[in-house]
Amino acid sequence: MWNYILDSVITPEGEHARITVEDATFLYENAPLEALMKVARKVRRIHNPDEIITYLVDRNVNYTNICTINCQFCSFYRPPGHKEVYTQSIDQISARIGELEAIGGSRVLMQGGVNPELGMEYYTDLLQALVQRHPKIALDCFSPIEIEGIADVTGLETKEVLRQLKDAGLHGLPGGGAEMLVDDVRLNISPKKGSAENWLRVMSEAQDLKLTTSATNVFGFGEEPKHRVEHMEKIRTLQDESIQRNGDGFTSFISWPVQLENNSFGRRNRGANRLELGAGPMEYLRQVAVSRIFFDNIVHIQASWPTMGLDVAQIAIDAGADDIGSTMMEENVVSASGTTKVLASESELQRTIIRSGHHPKKRDSDYNLLTTTIPDFEPMPTPVPVKP
Repeated sequence: MWNYILDSVITPEGEHARITVEDATFLYENAPLEALMKVARKVRRIHNPDEIITYLVDRNVNYTNICTINCQFCSFYRPPGHKEVYTQSIDQISARIGELEAIGGSRVLMQGGVNPELGMEYYTDLLQALVQRHPKIALDCFSPIEIEGIADVTGLETKEVLRQLKDAGLHGLPGGGAEMLVDDVRLNISPKKGSAENWLRVMSEAQDLKLTTSATNVFGFGEEPKHRVEHMEKIRTLQDESIQRNGDGFTSFISWPVQLENNSFGRRNRGANRLELGAGPMEYLRQVAVSRIFFDNIVHIQASWPTMGLDVAQIAIDAGADDIGSTMMEENVVSASGTTKVLASESELQRTIIRSGHHPKKRDSDYNLLTTTIPDFEPMPTPVPVKP
């Protein structure tokens, strides 16, 4: 049956047809990975007909590590009063953005925790100062969970928080904090994070305000494929609604396996009744391929090299991804969970794309293509095949 479903994904006219949740779940559970990847590549070419794979030169800035949400899979946060807490000043953050400007970057991704010590003025003063000092850098900051936290501290509605932040210079709202938008899973791993509907509502408000948004999915918490597809369905439904209201919605979808080495969620998973947590390369590639096939209304699927490595990210292009992510320059959240390779140069991303047989193009946060300088590379060895 899986082959009949895959045959229906592309219409005789060459268009991307929508498949049901039930069909997507069946494909996830039963279709051979090679067959999924083959169709996902064809779908990628429908949405991105040029053989171009994009990347972004940006920097991650974690402005604070103070957080009260206590996600069991997070090794980055510190509770208020902990000896290792920090909150960065405007000058500290500006210095980091200056380093990004020096290498031709275009976007800063700034996120932290739900910090009850910060009022609205911290965020608006920070954004206003950064816009003044770095007018060419797009400020994509604060996940929906942080927006909810700011609303709780200030007593404002979340849409009013977003409006004030946009007026102060906010360009976009990153997709962090989604994890699994299935409450049976979500409330087990992050009971203080609130329901999936909260995340979706804040994203909908951001889209109504014309903020740039992206959608994410962290998987590998012991959930089933049907939960992963249910997560995608909620994103797809919101995308339909936003396109109808606003003409656009999420720029992209990116998913990655949870990193468990150093956190409490991983440590609790011991003994005779262990769950199968995380995901290996083959399962990750299956996730990428299914997401490319499932999302007929999201143009870009991004590979996650910081969690899977550049070699697997290169193969993810053959599984339907058309973007390989960003340089980041600095990363503290994923690395706190035990991942070691979390920084990449622009040339490393370019070389990875070239090795996949495609043309690298630098982009901005809105997927506008930028001037791209590609150095002359020495011939590169054939990558080692990925094993299950």
